[in-house]
Amino acid sequence: MAQRYLQTLLTPAVLAAQDRYYGRHAVVEGAAAVDALTDEERAFVESRDSFYMATITENGWPYVQHRGGLPGFLRVLDPTRLAFADYKGNRQLLSTGSLASNDRVSLFLMDYARRERLKILGHARVEDARERPELVARLAGPETRGIVERVVVIEVLSFDWNCPKYITPRFTAAEVEEAVTPLKRRIAELEAKLASPPNP
Repeated sequence: MAQRYLQTLLTPAVLAAQDRYYGRHAVVEGAAAVDALTDEERAFVESRDSFYMATITENGWPYVQHRGGLPGFLRVLDPTRLAFADYKGNRQLLSTGSLASNDRVSLFLMDYARRERLKILGHARVEDARERPELVARLAGPETRGIVERVVVIEVLSFDWNCPKYITPRFTAAEVEEAVTPLKRRIAELEAKLASPPNP
């Protein structure tokens, strides 16, 4: 685990809660100013087809939004920057508006099939896609460029991998199809044998 993540989130109230329930609290000191993503995080991030992003509204409420796209739509620009193309949606712009007043974000990336999760803290800014065509071209393929309205760039502060405990394995339709294709093929072979006349 990157140390900046816990050093950032272990507030006095959190430490007091640890003391109350466990009789002691965690101590994290001397963390780097920023924890850079490694090749492991890059591979995980760029293989996701969705993630959740939390922002903070002007009146102090957390807001969590789902973002999805083709695998790799959330791109690692470099070890301390992520970006994704923000598509046309319901026109509420809750995350966009919140980021204009508070740039803090928390990303939650899940791999249910492998029971892995990655959490990322960062500072985000929203760019108008009409003003950044070169960034849109870098982040969106020809099939999605026409629906990109904004680009979100995230300066990574830190990250944390969670344990797999209590993650229920779930599989996408594509993963299920890949798993059952050999079974379907074998069933077809057996059915063909049953349908063919027996040798005299």
